[in-house]
Amino acid sequence: MLCCGPLNAQQFTVNADAIGGQVKGANGPEAGVWVIAETSDLPTKFAKVVVTNDQGQFVIPQLPQANYKVWVRGYGLIDSDKQDAVPGKTIELTAKPAPNAAAAAEYYPGMYWYSMLKIPAENEFPGADKSPGGIPAGMKTQSDWIDTVKNSCQSCHALGSKNVRSPHTKELGEFANSVDLWERRLQSGQAMSNMALAITRLGPNRGYRMYADWTDRIAAGELPFDKPERPKGVERNAVISLWDWGAPKVYLHDAVSTDKRNPTVNANGPIYGSSEESADVVPVLDPVKNTASLIKHPYRDADTPSSQDEPTGTSVFWGDEPIWDGHTSIHNPMIDEKGRLWLTARIRRAPNPASCKAGSDLPSAADAPLAESARQLSMYDPKTEKWTLIDTCFNTHHLSFGRDANNTLWLSAGQPYSGVVGWLDTKQFDATGDAMKSQGWSRIITNVSGTGKREPYVAADQPTDPGKDKWVKAGFYGVMPSPKGDVIWGQSMGPGFSRIDQPSYLIRFIPGSDPAKTGVSEIFAPPQGSFGSRGVDVDLNGVAWTVLSSGHVASFDRSKCKAPLSGPEAATGKQCYEGWTLYRMPGPQFKGVDEKGSANHAYYVWVDNFNLLGLGTGIPIASANGSESLLALVDGKFVDIRIPYPMGFFSKDVDGRIDDPNAGWKGRAIWTTSGTRTNFHSEGGKGVLAKVFKVQMRPDPLAN
Repeated sequence: MLCCGPLNAQQFTVNADAIGGQVKGANGPEAGVWVIAETSDLPTKFAKVVVTNDQGQFVIPQLPQANYKVWVRGYGLIDSDKQDAVPGKTIELTAKPAPNAAAAAEYYPGMYWYSMLKIPAENEFPGADKSPGGIPAGMKTQSDWIDTVKNSCQSCHALGSKNVRSPHTKELGEFANSVDLWERRLQSGQAMSNMALAITRLGPNRGYRMYADWTDRIAAGELPFDKPERPKGVERNAVISLWDWGAPKVYLHDAVSTDKRNPTVNANGPIYGSSEESADVVPVLDPVKNTASLIKHPYRDADTPSSQDEPTGTSVFWGDEPIWDGHTSIHNPMIDEKGRLWLTARIRRAPNPASCKAGSDLPSAADAPLAESARQLSMYDPKTEKWTLIDTCFNTHHLSFGRDANNTLWLSAGQPYSGVVGWLDTKQFDATGDAMKSQGWSRIITNVSGTGKREPYVAADQPTDPGKDKWVKAGFYGVMPSPKGDVIWGQSMGPGFSRIDQPSYLIRFIPGSDPAKTGVSEIFAPPQGSFGSRGVDVDLNGVAWTVLSSGHVASFDRSKCKAPLSGPEAATGKQCYEGWTLYRMPGPQFKGVDEKGSANHAYYVWVDNFNLLGLGTGIPIASANGSESLLALVDGKFVDIRIPYPMGFFSKDVDGRIDDPNAGWKGRAIWTTSGTRTNFHSEGGKGVLAKVFKVQMRPDPLAN
């Protein structure tokens, strides 16, 4: 079928499973705007999003047969009227210009709004117990403040979303001022305890004042001081598919589609999600049949605590109903080479059995006895539909498989407090079913001695001894075995998340022949002007990648280190700054804050080691929930893949899969999910479901 009339510089054909056409505005074709097609005819709601080319033309490819509503969204516009369409047809859409700057700004990514926050000036730090500015003694620097705003606030829900920047004042009650309003807001829902910790870290009075000033200025009509650009170049080749999944009261933390080591595993199979504190279920999407379902996750002990037991404040959206009821705290999923699903999940109460403590015959317990574990491990086999609950002495948070013969599963602790990294020998566990004898853990022992091997060490709270190594309380948050198979990379959180006076680190754990006894670590703090590492992945060259709350994507290349990694700085991470390369994320910076950084924020980073997105091999992709996009770093420049619908896109992690190696771009994609704890803050409001997102890059904007 030909499209679309005399205005076009070219004509193109539309396949039977595609909708094509052109978007026109008052001044001619509209380039770089999004065209969205959505249907409720399938078993679960489905939508697809593409970008127009220079002539305003578009093709929405590979659509399931259904009736669609199609409309236009773009910067400088408000949403167009929706048109009815079916695959195989062409349509002409009329863009609607925004009537004013305020209407246009409603479509900006959240960071353009939250960059309006007035961050305290550098000279107000460090805080003090009787600080006239209300900044507490524990808040040492401006960077610690920003790290807290991003990694304790923005990382759970989108600060710049409409429902955060424009409070439901009337529904919350009557208040003398907006400071009192914000104090009440942070008591809403079952996350009130966690939010109280974050605002206490900022200093309640000063923190409330910052947020109150921000929302007061927005209510008075102040608009973002910067504007986003429309997609350009290769960004216009993006094809974004999205499905509803989960349930109205369920939020998602992560999703997984395949084995990270082999992206052909589980081809065309289901996508699995983790519902963290919200429910004891694993959401499942079948992207072929367009169906969504839930798998019930068991737990071992009846007295396993639930999020429903947490203190709850009245919510604008849910009243006094405690909507979360999660015993299992399912945090992170991973698929193995057999297609089995592994999850970090709580199966019992926190106190550990005797086998984890001093006096146990486990080698790891002899060196590092552990009193409790807040989250353990589970495995689901889709072939048998059977669950296996796996007790671990160490706390679990993220997980990733190694490339060794035993398929060792490495697990992070989340917070740095335990100072250990754990693992499970899955080959041994499959053979014996003995979880205790198949697991191990090691303290993070830094090689202060410089011998290259683990030596007797001093405790974490003891002064450094030049003749001994030193234990550092830097338990992993992110964890990733190197594809080279030699080391395990980890990442430890800074004060904004951990609330302890210790910077974030990248950690290079060298297991040795017997990791519980021989494991030794090198730690590296980000260079001056950057801070707040979160997440880690490793490219095929063994270079580690992370994202920083200073507004950077960063790489660390251990081979660039010039000086010996020994002595006192081996225990502080103040070494090998030459190994770092920083890339400023696009977007505005907070006023009065170092312009070398950005207000943009990313939750995690994933490296495309198999060219699944078509932008190249070894491309790091940041889950930038600040810009509501996926940021791919290609040849030192960012390709910004904005997810414009629904507004408030908030991703935590990404993975990628090959469904058909012979189908080119159509046979491969990267996958992610809504990661906010508050889907009801996103476009659609109360009752809206989390989404699964499939992102592909075709060779041009009109490829069918």
